[in-house]
Amino acid sequence: MSTQNLFNQDAKDKIKEIAESVDFAMMVTNLGATPLNAIPMSTKKVEDDGSIWFLSNADSEHNKNIKANSETQLLYNGNKNMKFLSVYGNSGIFRDQSIIDELYSSTDDAWFDGKNDPKITAIKFAPKEAAYWDSKSNAIVSLFKMGKAAVTGEKTDLGVSGTLKV
Repeated sequence: MSTQNLFNQDAKDKIKEIAESVDFAMMVTNLGATPLNAIPMSTKKVEDDGSIWFLSNADSEHNKNIKANSETQLLYNGNKNMKFLSVYGNSGIFRDQSIIDELYSSTDDAWFDGKNDPKITAIKFAPKEAAYWDSKSNAIVSLFKMGKAAVTGEKTDLGVSGTLKV
């Protein structure tokens, strides 16, 4: 695996690419204490500046944690497309109905009583730094390359990884 560290807009573009292709992230809050609070969250929107939006219940544990300490870690695990992202930053909670209207979809009805549910909030995550792993192949191709390398002893291109500084 080769290393390619990205900065500024290139880093933001890579965050956007992986977050949109993987969709679900484990959002980790309460970073200063154990146990950490980790919950799966569906990515609703990724902005060009790398900011990532989610919808959440106002009474949730992670909303309480964000109010106490905005530091947040997102972990994207793309098993099928072999893309992984760990991104650290700060989160904020918003109740702006125009934002909620933009982010809300019918699949969110599983968690909320419509987009006017009084408990619905939007979380905006602003990245500071990240690390990524991108195999550039699907899982089957990646496993084949690893097996071939193990048998032949030859090095193979398994993709690229690096740090992202936004």
